[in-house]
Amino acid sequence: MSKVKILVVEDETIITDTIGKTLEKLGYETINSTVCYADAINRIKEQPPDIAILDIRLSGKKTGIAIAKKIIKTYKFPYIFLTSNSDKFTLNQAKQVMPMTYLVKPFSKDELYRCVEDTLRNFSKKVDEIDLYKPIIKDSLFVKEKGFYKKINFEDILYLKSAHVYIEIILKTHQKIVVRTSLNDILEKLDINFVRIHRGFIINTKYLSQINYTSVKVLKEEIPIGKKYKENLVKRINFI
Repeated sequence: MSKVKILVVEDETIITDTIGKTLEKLGYETINSTVCYADAINRIKEQPPDIAILDIRLSGKKTGIAIAKKIIKTYKFPYIFLTSNSDKFTLNQAKQVMPMTYLVKPFSKDELYRCVEDTLRNFSKKVDEIDLYKPIIKDSLFVKEKGFYKKINFEDILYLKSAHVYIEIILKTHQKIVVRTSLNDILEKLDINFVRIHRGFIINTKYLSQINYTSVKVLKEEIPIGKKYKENLVKRINFI
């Protein structure tokens, strides 16, 4: 069984060496430690760890919190915040990226071990829970209709239109299905082909046939496009 690989990001050499030696005595593998944001990200790219220990305050402009944000967005492995500051401002900043736990300096060998093991275990549970509740059917919606749920394939949807507290789902056949929900909620359930182009419309870009200054055409249907949504649509289309 391979050892758990741990990256330590800490700008005080003595503390870094102490943590590294303690982790190795506890049976973990330590990746060469780093002291700043840029070095940490490069090290993660070269040798992805299983877990990172991040000092909140680092040399340079970017902190351990910035590294945590990058891990969440791109790499998705657990991390522990290391700090000698338990002041309210620092902890409130750290809470924004929801670390599994904190390790406050100075700490003991037992505290370090417990912190690493708890973080790995809790992260594993979190991943299992996420996988458990992922949709198993990803190309369709089930819509309630007259006491039962009817399957609607994404490829059959032309666009969706807001109508007060209801949504009208317009199909390729021009059939209209009305459901009680919001555009924001239903957009989260659709795939990447669906784009909001107006506060009242979501379109299926598979059927986008024309873009004008103030409207688009989905097949032959003309739909208004809002200024603040147009830029997002344009970014997702190839132009020549």
